[in-house]
Formats: sequence, C-alpha cells, structure tokens
Amino acid sequence: MLSHYSAAYSNRQQLREFGMKMWTLSCATPVAYPANSVRVSMPSVKAPSSSQISFQHNESPFVPEVVKAVDSLYSEFRAVDNLVACNTSRVLKAFQNVRLGSHHFSGSTGYGHDEAGGREALDQAFAEIVGAESAIVRSQFFSGTHAITCALYAFLRPGDELLAVAGAPYDTLEEVIGKRDSNGLGSLRDFGVEYREVPLAEDGGLDWDCLMHALKPHTKCALIQRSCGYSWRQSLSVNEIGRAIKMIKMQNPNCLVMVDNCYGEFVESIEPPSVGADLIAGSLIKNPGGTIAPCGGYIAGKKKWVEAAAARLSAPGLGIDCGSTPGDVMRAYFQGLFLSPQMVGEAIKGTFLIAEVMASKGYQVQPLPRATRHDTVQAVQLGSRELLLAFCEAVQRSSPVASYTKPVAGSTPGYASEVIFADGTFIDGSTSELSCDGPLREPFAVYCQGGTHWTQWGLVLGEVLKHI
Repeated sequence: MLSHYSAAYSNRQQLREFGMKMWTLSCATPVAYPANSVRVSMPSVKAPSSSQISFQHNESPFVPEVVKAVDSLYSEFRAVDNLVACNTSRVLKAFQNVRLGSHHFSGSTGYGHDEAGGREALDQAFAEIVGAESAIVRSQFFSGTHAITCALYAFLRPGDELLAVAGAPYDTLEEVIGKRDSNGLGSLRDFGVEYREVPLAEDGGLDWDCLMHALKPHTKCALIQRSCGYSWRQSLSVNEIGRAIKMIKMQNPNCLVMVDNCYGEFVESIEPPSVGADLIAGSLIKNPGGTIAPCGGYIAGKKKWVEAAAARLSAPGLGIDCGSTPGDVMRAYFQGLFLSPQMVGEAIKGTFLIAEVMASKGYQVQPLPRATRHDTVQAVQLGSRELLLAFCEAVQRSSPVASYTKPVAGSTPGYASEVIFADGTFIDGSTSELSCDGPLREPFAVYCQGGTHWTQWGLVLGEVLKHI
C-alpha cells in the first residue's frame, strides 16, 4: 500500500513539474504588453508518459507592420498599465465606501422607489469615482446625446445663450441645439435659446485668446466637448478643460459649464468635476460601461444641477428616487464600471497601435503616434470615399459578430452627412467594443475606438492593410 502511494505521489510530482514547464512556456510570450526584442525558442518537452508533445515557436498572428509597431510601443503600453492600476484603485475604493454587496444586484420593478435594488449605491459610487457631488446613472438614458440634452435643458431657459467653446459640437447635437432645423420638435433654438461657437485655433486646439473675451452677460452655459467628435482636432485634456473653466468663470461667474465627457472617462486619473465642471454627461455603452453595460447613460456634477437634469429625464417633482432597473442590468452596471479602467486601457493601447501602423503607411493620424491620449478615439485621414468604405469593411470582417455582413453608408438619425459604421459588437452600437465609423465627407477620416484587448486591433490592422 505504501509503495502504491509513493508511486502515485511520484507521478503527481512529475505532472506538477511538467505543468510548471508548460506554464513557463506560455508566459514566455508577450502578455500584458510587449517585451523589448525578446525572442524565445520553445524546445520540445517530454511528458511523464510514453507520449511526446512538441512545442514549436508559432509564427506571429500579426503582419510585419504590426509586429514592428508592437515592439516599439513597450514604454507606452507600460504607462497605460500604470494608469489602469490607478483608476482601478479609485473604483475599488468607491465600491468599498458604499459597502457594495450582492444585494445591490437585485434591481427593481415598477416605479423603482426608495433604494431600488442598488440604484442609490451605484449613483453614490459613480459620483465618488468622477469627483462629483452627485450622479444619476440610468438605463432610461437612450444615449450619450440624450444625457447631454437633459443636462443642457437643466441649465438653459428662454433668452439664455449657449456657447460652444471647442468649435462645432458632435453632429447628433446639431438638432438639439437648433443649429440644424429640428422641424419644430423642440430644439433649444425653438425655445428661444441663442447659440454661438468659439472656433478652434489653427493648430486644432482651443483658441485661448478668443475664449478670453468670448462670454456675454446672458451666456448661461458653456459647452465643452472633450473628445474630437467628427472634427479633425485634438481632444482636450482635463487640465485644458480646467483652464477653460477658469477663463469662463472669470468673465461670468454665473455661467455654468457642461462637459460632454463621452470617450474620455478613465483616460486620465481625474475627471472634469475635479477641475470645476458643473455637469458632465456620457454614455454607458462607451467607456464607463466596461463593454458589458447593455444600455444607459449618466450625468454627474453639482447636486442642484444633477437634480435639475433628472427632472428633464423624468418630470419636475419626481426627483432622482425613481426609475426601475432590472437586476441583471444593475449587476452589469456595477461589473462594467469595475471593468472599465481595464477596457479603457486596452482601447488606449489600440489607439497607439493604429496610429503607429497607419502613420508608417503615410496616412495622417490624430492624435499623432505616441502622443499623450485624452480620449479613446484614433482618427485616420484616408482621403477618399473608397478607402473609408474599404477600411470599415475590413473592420467588419474582423469582428466577432456579423462578420459576414458588409457595412453600407447611409443616413442615420441625428447625423447631417451619410455615415458608415463598422460595429460587429455584442452590445448594439457599443463603441467601447472594437468599432469604427466616419462621415462620408472631406477629409474622409475614419474614427476608431474601443476594443477589449489591443491584440484585437493588431489582428484587424492586418486585414485593413490588405485592402487599402
């Protein structure tokens, strides 16, 4: 009996040693970020049994241009990992402070009164994460545009002026503002709200000299769009947003500042409320949903104005203590928020990779290769309708969902131009998952975003380079 156990123990030891060898081999390949010029040869390993398994160095799944770019981006990828750790820490702290437990995943039905199965804890945690007094995180927001619209209507009344300080806003806000005719459906212009824009400077950044004197006595709200949208411009850092807010408040202390925060969440270690924004708004199928939130949006900022925005989402008098959310959605919101620093980090790595590869092929890119990132969008100027279509078709073919379909450009609600979308995503329209899109107008730029891991973009770029 003893010899039987000794033999069994010996076999387990051999298997354990064999498993450790296999683990060592699997960890020799690049994982979180690439290793500088490290090449590992994989020798044959003999199992304890009579069978023999051979491990040979596999060819890279990436095309040479991607391999070269990955090898050159070691320090950038390493910096992103540090950012992920920092932002994950603040999410963890917020969850611990609200004493998050499984009972918060129960959700609610009907009116969703009282604590409503996690809603209050989610609002409190989100507010802490973004440095705000208060927040509402709701499935009832259809999109980022819807959340931003509620915030603008909370601020503005007839006779007030809205000032866009970062050039033209995103296309889907044009009918909200009244810059494009809403056909009498209730734009801000329909309600007597005036509108002006501060053009961008020649370098694509904010025109600080113009902004210094831009406000008027009846300018009630300044709109700052953090991301580039469909403009060929630099996205704004939180520090730049803070500088703009100081200029605005110096001219008119009563002017309220609304920041369109879409694509900017978790790209830096702080958010705009920390530098004086009165409200921020965004979508949960972008950065803060961590690729798994199925719908929804958020507004965060000063408590008074969050409550006013909630009244535009629902109705005056209902406040923020209403609105039901199913339990599976509530759990996805918490889990997605926890995952979002990691997912945003991978998306940022993807932007570095896209910029490095496409710039090496002679295309103009925004941001430039290895430049500091302030959102998760990477723009590539392709120069023709045909190349824009070909790029999006290649992305769609490389997607996990609906890879067999061909994206077709067409009119889309809220957009002035024809737009093409490549988004083979698990959540419809999710841009935290790998996707790209662009308006079919000069300079025929494609806007790439998302991705649950940078290797997704590495594989996609191989397909893209075959066809452009």
